[in-house]
Amino acid sequence: MKTAQEYFDEYAVSHQNETNQTIHYICVPLIFFSVIGLLMSIPTTLLENTFGLYNPLLENWAVVVGVIISIFYLRLGFWYFTEMLFVILVSIIGNFWLGNTVNLLYASLIIFILAWIGQFYGHKIEGAKPSFLKDLEFLLIGPLWVIQKLNKKKN
Repeated sequence: MKTAQEYFDEYAVSHQNETNQTIHYICVPLIFFSVIGLLMSIPTTLLENTFGLYNPLLENWAVVVGVIISIFYLRLGFWYFTEMLFVILVSIIGNFWLGNTVNLLYASLIIFILAWIGQFYGHKIEGAKPSFLKDLEFLLIGPLWVIQKLNKKKN
C-alpha cells in the first residue's frame, strides 16, 4: 500500500489549477456527505429479515461502510484516521438532521449530482482527468487531501 504522502503527491498532479482546487474544496466534501446520505437511505431490513441480524450499528449502512473505510485511513496513519473519523461522524449527524427536514434520498442525489458536475467542470478547467479514473482509492484520498490542503492554508 502506498503511503499517504505518495497518494497526496499523485493526487496533486491533476489538481494544480487554483480554480480546480477551490472547486474541490467545496465539491469533495459535498460528495462525501451525499454518499453518506445515500448509504443512510438504504433500507436495513435486508439484514434483519434475511439473516435475523439486529444491531444498532447495523441500523445504518453509513456506519457499516464508515467502519470499513476507516480501516483504509488507519493504515495511512492514526491522525488521518482521526480526521476522517471526525468527518464521517459529522456527515452522519448532518445527514440525520437533513433527513428530518427533507427526503434524504432525493437531497443526497441532488447534492451528489451537482457536486460531480462541479468536479468535472474543475477538471475541464485543469485539463486533466479526475484521479479516480486511474485508481478508485483516490475517491477515499480526495476528502483527506482537501483536509490537508486546507490545514496548510490555515498555517
